[in-house]
Amino acid sequence: MGHKKLIRFQAIDTYSNVLQYPEGMKGNWHTFFKNDNPITLELACGKGEYSVNLGREHKDNNYIGVDIKGNRIYTGAKAALTEGLANVGFLRISIGQITQYFAANEVDNIWIIFPDPFLRKGKAKNRLTHERFLAQYQQILKPGARINLKTDSKELYDFTLETISEQKCTIHENIADIYAKGLATGPLAIQTFYEKMHLLDNRTIYYVSFSLPETPIVVTGRFAKEEEGELEQEEG
Repeated sequence: MGHKKLIRFQAIDTYSNVLQYPEGMKGNWHTFFKNDNPITLELACGKGEYSVNLGREHKDNNYIGVDIKGNRIYTGAKAALTEGLANVGFLRISIGQITQYFAANEVDNIWIIFPDPFLRKGKAKNRLTHERFLAQYQQILKPGARINLKTDSKELYDFTLETISEQKCTIHENIADIYAKGLATGPLAIQTFYEKMHLLDNRTIYYVSFSLPETPIVVTGRFAKEEEGELEQEEG
């Protein structure tokens, strides 16, 4: 581990707004925030720009940035502490473990901002809008809660539209180019470090907001054969 990363990991160990693989938090996030305000998650939050910016603008809501990489969480956690944003916290876990840390109906909304699109063959199951993740989100979200995806990946955008159509989700907004259409307003106006880089590279930014169905998400395993083939190649 590099010296800079080591310093950041040591720092977040002391930050009161960062929890790393905590025990007993499922169903008890009101004790962390000391209120019963709505909770929004920013998944794969990186530096936590959305959590921090939304926390600044909406003091009557709680925001939790979730990521496995503590050296990235450090940036947002430090900013939130410096500004005294008591409604912003960070959770260091693997997103595949999300149901271990949140109870049914405990989360009001989810933001997924420029996640890894996992474009390599056999990696679709790692996309955060894959059906296996939607099934997990369904276990923690309130009915009608919105999942918001913002990405520069046309492949991930198209994949998400296909998946949510198959799962009979409700689409609230679907914007194929938020800047060309002048729709980068409100939360969509928040620009992360990566988004600024993408815009300098003239990339198109896509956005879709949707709700999960009342019926259980069906995990079809439609990528199973492809993924098994990839695994066999890796093992061979």
